[in-house]
Amino acid sequence: MSDDDAGRHGPTGEFRRERSQPLPPGGRRSPRSGRVTVPDARIRRHRNGLLLMGVLSVLVLLASGTSWAITGWMSGSLNRFDVFGDMADGDRPDETGGLTFLVIGSDSRDEMSMEDKNALSVGSTPGQRSDSIMLVRLNHERDHLTVVGIPRDLWVEVPGEGEDKINAAYAYGGPQLAVQTVESVTDVRIDHYVEVDFSGFVDVVDSLDGIDVCLPEAIEDPKAHLDMAAGTHRVDGTEALAFARTRATPRGDLDRIDRQQQVLSAMLDRAMSTETLSDPVKLTAFLDSALSSVTVDEGLDTSTINDLAYQMRDLDLRDVTFAQVPIADMNHWTPRGDVALLWDEPAAREMFAAVNADRPLVEPEPGDDAGAEEEPVPSGISLRVFNGTAAPGLGARLDGQLGGAGFDVTDSAENWSRHDVARTEVRYGPGEERAAEYVAGTLPGSETVEDDTLDGDLQVVIGFNHTRFEAPEVEETQPEEEPSEEGALATTTARDNVCG
Repeated sequence: MSDDDAGRHGPTGEFRRERSQPLPPGGRRSPRSGRVTVPDARIRRHRNGLLLMGVLSVLVLLASGTSWAITGWMSGSLNRFDVFGDMADGDRPDETGGLTFLVIGSDSRDEMSMEDKNALSVGSTPGQRSDSIMLVRLNHERDHLTVVGIPRDLWVEVPGEGEDKINAAYAYGGPQLAVQTVESVTDVRIDHYVEVDFSGFVDVVDSLDGIDVCLPEAIEDPKAHLDMAAGTHRVDGTEALAFARTRATPRGDLDRIDRQQQVLSAMLDRAMSTETLSDPVKLTAFLDSALSSVTVDEGLDTSTINDLAYQMRDLDLRDVTFAQVPIADMNHWTPRGDVALLWDEPAAREMFAAVNADRPLVEPEPGDDAGAEEEPVPSGISLRVFNGTAAPGLGARLDGQLGGAGFDVTDSAENWSRHDVARTEVRYGPGEERAAEYVAGTLPGSETVEDDTLDGDLQVVIGFNHTRFEAPEVEETQPEEEPSEEGALATTTARDNVCG
């Protein structure tokens, strides 16, 4: 079944409003080029902005360097729709301490030129459908995001329309019926609505100068004009769109959700690891691209965005968890004779109850070691060696010894900023103390030193007391049996999804 077949069974409405064209606070428009200049440094003072937007059912989490005034401009640039105005509270799930966003990727082609349709390989089917759907939960403490992918071909009860694929709800009744349908099948209250179209996705990726995606196996999809070998690729917006939308892999929609989550992680990593958030020109260009094709509910106003920006200012890739609805049957024949997906209802109910209660999606198994941390192993520790003495060759020798023992040595050894380090140091960032102690155990006489500037990788600084390296003994373990694809609940973090 093609992408254009699903969700075609209802009338199509128009759910957008004209976008306003505000200037950034303190900015101005050039009379020659028409481009908007960025605000001055006074307005860009604080790193406290965080914007939630959707890209093909992918949430772009943007930790940006903005102040309240910039946030106000961002809010004013968004298209808005009255999603919740006619929904009676008595018919909806109860409110909880967290915030839940329904993120819709709309595949409307109506406003696209034929040239753009051909360039993006998206076809010409009229009307609007929810090409992808995600439920995004921000917990009560505002320090963790859970993103659950909902397959567009999931067979559900659409309120007032009967059984159909879940993406048909948008075609029947737009954002309101999409929200009502997701609430009815998940029993999770939707607080905010975010929608984006094809063009917005392409513009955002291009504004980041592309992203890195990686494939375990090659994909060839002539319909999407996608031909990618296995391995890591830097892709532009058009290629990333094809990568995120193709279903030319064995698990169809489920594989596509995995790729969309990888794309989201790559976009977040790219934005946070480049100058996009610190360079005013790049930030303004990024926001202008990101917001141009986004529609949100009327409640997501300046005050709400600014509050979220402040509350979520410390989130990073490790604080974003991805999952998708557990599936029981990938080849369910519907009464009308096409194929849909059936979820594993008990597992799905348990998962959404956990989302609603801000519980981790994967609980530790009960037992003596429930909740115990795994013992570090060399292959799971990334580090780099520095020579803190004047003796030549020590760094290179320890590099080879650590690499030979299985540690992930990220780069060649270099000299430390000082040559008078008395005692060997294993320097570590937040949350890496156990890994640092493990490494220190292989270097007799060394000490661990916390360094808040480090993020993930350790640093070994050789001191004058260094005498030897003792390779750790690693027990061989049998690989765990893989769970079945259908019905299994697997989670990853944004950091897990980033290539390399």
